[in-house]
Amino acid sequence: MILRLALASLFARALTVGMTILAIALSVALFLGVEKIRTSAKASFTNTISGTDLIVGARSGSVQLLLYSVFRIGNATNNLTWQSYQDIAARADVAWAVPISLGDSHRQFRVMGTTVAFFEHYKYRKSRALALTDGVIISDLFDTVVGSDVAKTLKYSVGDPIIIAHGLASFTEHKDQPFRVSGILEKTGTPVDRTVIVNMEAIEAIHVDWKSGAKTPGQSTPLDVVRRMDLTPKAVTAALIGVKTPLKTFALQRAINQYPEEPLLAILPGVALQELWAIVGVAETALIAVSAMVVITALIGMMATIFSSLNERRREMAIFRAMGAGPATILGLLVLEAMLTAAFGAGLGLGMLYISLVIAQPVIDSTFGLWLTIDSPSIRELWVLFGVVLAGLIVSLIPAVRAYRLSLADGMMVTR
Repeated sequence: MILRLALASLFARALTVGMTILAIALSVALFLGVEKIRTSAKASFTNTISGTDLIVGARSGSVQLLLYSVFRIGNATNNLTWQSYQDIAARADVAWAVPISLGDSHRQFRVMGTTVAFFEHYKYRKSRALALTDGVIISDLFDTVVGSDVAKTLKYSVGDPIIIAHGLASFTEHKDQPFRVSGILEKTGTPVDRTVIVNMEAIEAIHVDWKSGAKTPGQSTPLDVVRRMDLTPKAVTAALIGVKTPLKTFALQRAINQYPEEPLLAILPGVALQELWAIVGVAETALIAVSAMVVITALIGMMATIFSSLNERRREMAIFRAMGAGPATILGLLVLEAMLTAAFGAGLGLGMLYISLVIAQPVIDSTFGLWLTIDSPSIRELWVLFGVVLAGLIVSLIPAVRAYRLSLADGMMVTR
């Protein structure tokens, strides 16, 4: 009976109630949307590199090593000698090793020297491998494969020339050793998108005429002579390591950290990513707080709507009292109306969220490389919806208590 009365009352005030439901729905959709983006961003952040058991570099900090080797942020304090890299790669418990050499740039994009094994072993989003949208993997000494952001920003296509600059903020370019774009990578949503990838030997080749960070005046070795030279690197910035069995990971890490020839550091990418996320996690807390305030504002608006309608409904309440409805019935009616309004708003907000996800998922993935998962509501999301309904009950108590305390005589004396 009371449910039927509550529904009839809501339909009688369809416009006002509808606007309140829409406000709650938008706030719930925003809150759940931020939560979905937060969890997806965290998963994408964590899956920036996967399938790599250890990252090895000169001894520094774990976050610093992760930043410059994976995210191309900052610089290494020192390099890893080629001999040490070979020693580690030759260990019986190492399945594969990929060297990385950083230091040069191209129009504000980082240049990374590596081997073709990088395209085979680098994985992201748990198990996805790098793929080309056009062209082929590096086959010549002066070939380069560029990330999707590099190609899009600089409008590169396969066959275009590239001139690499010395260092990160240098106006000196290696003009006498031009590169050619041999391939363009698909969007990954990782730092690879903003990376120019070249041969490890090519890094040595463009520095043949350089000593102590400066080009030797008047010296320019012809390219045919450079191609015949021994271009084995003397040092690398870092190395990605895969072990034959996960049980050997910690033993290998300890052995590398105690390497007697030079001070090295081996880190677990997952652990270092969690440390880094803990540092940048303040932003997600702020986003959640802002979204929560939006939901609270919508609920306060619902309470204000109930308050504003009380004066118009005083005769209605008085008639209910005159027909025998007790104070508990009046209070229950208003509370049930508020809960139904909050429930309709929460349900509509959830529906709006999933419709938005279906539409925005491919766009966000292709533009930002962020994959928004579409799955059934999580326990956390269901608790949010329940919390909205419960909050609707709570905010309705104040106007409901005021309504049932209005006297019968006061209600009957109201004139229109």
